[in-house]
Amino acid sequence: MNKFSFAKSCFIALSLLSSFAFSASIHAVAEEASSPPNILFILADDLAWSDLGCYGHPWHRTPHLDKLAANGNRFTQAYAPAPICSASRASILTGKTPARLNFEFVTKNEPGHQKVDLATPLTAPPFTLNLPLHEQTIAERLSEFGYQTAFFGKWHLNPHHKRYLGWSPTHGPSSQGFHVAEEDFGAHPYAWKQSPVETIRESGEFAKDTMVEKVCQYLQKDHERPFFAMASSFYVHTPVRTPCQWLRDHYEQRIPDDSPRRKQRIEYAAFLETFDHHVGQILAALDNAGQSERTIVVFLSDNGGHPEYTANAPLRGSKWNLYEGGIRVPMIVRLPKQLARRTIEQPVVGYDLLPTMLEWAGSNADPSIRSTKDMEQIDGTSFASLLDPSSDRPANTQRNLLWHFPYYHPETGFAKAPESIGIDDFVTSRTRPQSAIRRGKYKLLHFAEDDRIELYDLSKDIGEQRDLSGEQADIARRLRDELQDELKRSNARFATANEF
Repeated sequence: MNKFSFAKSCFIALSLLSSFAFSASIHAVAEEASSPPNILFILADDLAWSDLGCYGHPWHRTPHLDKLAANGNRFTQAYAPAPICSASRASILTGKTPARLNFEFVTKNEPGHQKVDLATPLTAPPFTLNLPLHEQTIAERLSEFGYQTAFFGKWHLNPHHKRYLGWSPTHGPSSQGFHVAEEDFGAHPYAWKQSPVETIRESGEFAKDTMVEKVCQYLQKDHERPFFAMASSFYVHTPVRTPCQWLRDHYEQRIPDDSPRRKQRIEYAAFLETFDHHVGQILAALDNAGQSERTIVVFLSDNGGHPEYTANAPLRGSKWNLYEGGIRVPMIVRLPKQLARRTIEQPVVGYDLLPTMLEWAGSNADPSIRSTKDMEQIDGTSFASLLDPSSDRPANTQRNLLWHFPYYHPETGFAKAPESIGIDDFVTSRTRPQSAIRRGKYKLLHFAEDDRIELYDLSKDIGEQRDLSGEQADIARRLRDELQDELKRSNARFATANEF
């Protein structure tokens, strides 16, 4: 056998081994334990697509998330369902778009309409305050499969009860299918008024985080049933502050002197490394409990990064708008016994998680559950087969991904905010009512005020700099029609014209 043949044979053997390993990993748990896998879902808050080391950030240290990606599946084109917190979380939990849910903005304390500090031609729809109890969440559906369900951290799907982000006694996690629910700010600056944190100067030391400890304690308990545990972090949402002076000192040396908003980015980098430390604690607890080889780990951010603290480049825009910087997010999925890293380039979106988790739980073998009228209105599509190279299920490369944001932002400061939305401009720009659709490599945005559209080929223009709506008018017209049809079928709400 010559050298070329030998090398080729080795390559084929390794490829077959890798394929077999991935194919076996998702099924191994059920075969060994005669039960579905556990699911651990870690949800970050305001984490940008390019923030992590494993996504190419030049100076952020995120060793625990990088290791998770090295032993799992890293998605390069994963999306949040919305560019803002409450709407995204409602969509993730229900498998429905914010347009269908009529939950497109953050929840407020009182019902009413948005008030912006500048006259606008449109009025946004009235605020949605609660995730309706008739909507079935991932937790409720997995409970039907015998799962024990647990929620820790940030809910933000009801008006603030007694305190900022306080859970409602009628519309909190316990009312939406979670058997265990722990409300705790942990060491996030939200808690500092009640629990001041002392400055930490010792390298490698972090503040004690009670929310993370509760997650770890839950994972290390004996579980008679498979569990779905959702660790919904408050990090890296503002206020961005850290007690770790040693981390500040580190990034003071690491971040280039000419970086825009350098002071904020030093604080943010330290804040992010603290969050990565928390993820490491949670994954270590899973390992120590002997549950790693029975648990699927899912990591996702709820929307893009805050423009005043992090760079979203090479993406345009940020949290609050529908350019890629507002909705494309990091996502990692590690399967039990996964032996090698894979990169998944197929576009997926947060509302795909519900049908994916149901397939992991075994719902594809139980048509009585998947054929209910409510399941017919699920907008997500399972991506479980994408994680299995041996699957013969073809990837749906021409499905529509949908976003709808019929609001203005910022509500206070809109008058002074810049009009243009760029790349790494480090400002909160004006976001106006808009919708977007992605099909294949093309993405179209529609702006409601002036009925304007923009079209981008994301395979060549990830930064959305070249509007093709004029050059490729047929594609733009078709996508615009599909966008309107999708919104109509979803009974979406729209901003309406003001009478002056």
